[in-house]
Amino acid sequence: MFDSIDDWLIIAVVAGVLLYGSSQVPKLAHNLGRSMGEFKRGRLEVEKEIRTQQNADAAATSAGAPATGATPGVPGSSH
Repeated sequence: MFDSIDDWLIIAVVAGVLLYGSSQVPKLAHNLGRSMGEFKRGRLEVEKEIRTQQNADAAATSAGAPATGATPGVPGSSH
């Protein structure tokens, strides 16, 4: 009976109108939109920090790695 997301969305809207009244639904939608926007900004900020840290780690690794692929401190060794 309720196989698609559209069916559940209609039920959620009807339940929202019944529980909160028609005057409160726009406020709820506005607050939900603001919350989603804030969540997205926070997620993007965390992803940016992770990328920055990965780039810093990659730069440090490549700057400190031997050019020939040898193990530091062991003569004649290679990976």
